[in-house]
Amino acid sequence: LIPESEVEDCLPEYIEKKQIEIEEKIIIDNRLVEALIQVESGGKENCVGDIHLIIPSIGVLQIRPIMVREVNRILKIQGEDKRYNNKDRYSRIKSIEIFNVWRDFHHKDHNNETIARCWNGGPKGWKRKATLHYWKKVQKSLKTPA
Repeated sequence: LIPESEVEDCLPEYIEKKQIEIEEKIIIDNRLVEALIQVESGGKENCVGDIHLIIPSIGVLQIRPIMVREVNRILKIQGEDKRYNNKDRYSRIKSIEIFNVWRDFHHKDHNNETIARCWNGGPKGWKRKATLHYWKKVQKSLKTPA
């Protein structure tokens, strides 16, 4: 066992180290989200995409109603009361929240490439050759200074 005084001496350093790790993860997460937003909509909240399809994608992250349903399903599994509706796709903040719920549930330990390619190509998007071009665009946006 470690003497209590030594633990107390190390605690501030440990807390500071953990805080820095958390802040670095937030910065990395935000860079990916911002890169996806640039690729998906150029940052336009009222962007409507895929109008040739029956149900278009909406907002900065080009979210479809099926993603809103999936995120609400995840929230229910997690015992959360919060729910999203299709109008929330027009909100930058709510779109990012929707993305984060999805990512944290399905891709907690995955890298940016897997996350981006699945965002574009569905659950097996990381396997699809068609999502490679999308990933290249995200990579290019990630390299651009914020």
